[in-house]
Amino acid sequence: MTTANQPQRDQPQQDWISRWQRVARRIRVPLGFAVAALYVFELWQKAPEPAAVAWSLALVIPGLWLRGYAAGYVKKNQELTTTGPYAHVRNPLYLGSILMAAGFAVALESWVVGVALGVMFVAIYVPVIASEERFLRATFAGFDDYCSRVPRLIPRLTAARTPGDDGQGRFFLPLYLKHREYNSLLGAALLYLAMLILRPALHVLISGRP
Repeated sequence: MTTANQPQRDQPQQDWISRWQRVARRIRVPLGFAVAALYVFELWQKAPEPAAVAWSLALVIPGLWLRGYAAGYVKKNQELTTTGPYAHVRNPLYLGSILMAAGFAVALESWVVGVALGVMFVAIYVPVIASEERFLRATFAGFDDYCSRVPRLIPRLTAARTPGDDGQGRFFLPLYLKHREYNSLLGAALLYLAMLILRPALHVLISGRP
């Protein structure tokens, strides 16, 4: 009886995920441009304080490290990755992105940017995570057991062990390069360059004042 009713119980969840996904795909690009434009506007209005930029590194650097570390482990759509950072949190790539976004909001000391980034996360990442979990649940038999031991976004302190996993998973540089995760590092470096060098130079050039 339980098995027969399972598709009916899952159908409403699948429907809202599908609807939200369609909306997210439509708004992802314009919402991204809107948030980027807001960031540039806030950056132009006020030069970042050196102390705030320094504090932002406490979030951005761990975020970059986590994304890079996770990229060297995951084999997308090929296997259920449960080692490395995936033994602590199910979505280390997204968690890394959240840390980086929060860090750049801290650099500007802007609650407006923080709220905009939060809205973007809810609108884009929530349906994406739900969709990916649905795919993984349908593809890998051990996914539900993995979910029961590893949190979605708040990492556990100790690594979870998956039954049958020899614990020998390790970081592969070719995977990191294949996923082009170095683009995150480049993007962060360019943004700090814009905050610390380009913005002051352009502001003086255009307005004639610092």
